[in-house]
Amino acid sequence: MPENSDLKKSYQEFIDLLPLTIALAGLPTSEHGKYYGEEQIEARIFTVRHAYRAARHIAREAMAHK
Repeated sequence: MPENSDLKKSYQEFIDLLPLTIALAGLPTSEHGKYYGEEQIEARIFTVRHAYRAARHIAREAMAHK
């Protein structure tokens, strides 16, 4: 099953890049008992997506220079 293998690779890449993604996104955690509204969540999703793309680019660039 190549699709399953590709999915596992993508998932592992996401997990591996998660710490860098979170650091690049720079989003604060919510206060205890306070929840984000729909617009705030959408804005955070946008930020995380762009941070993930940047993290993936940085990782691939670093691997190319090895």
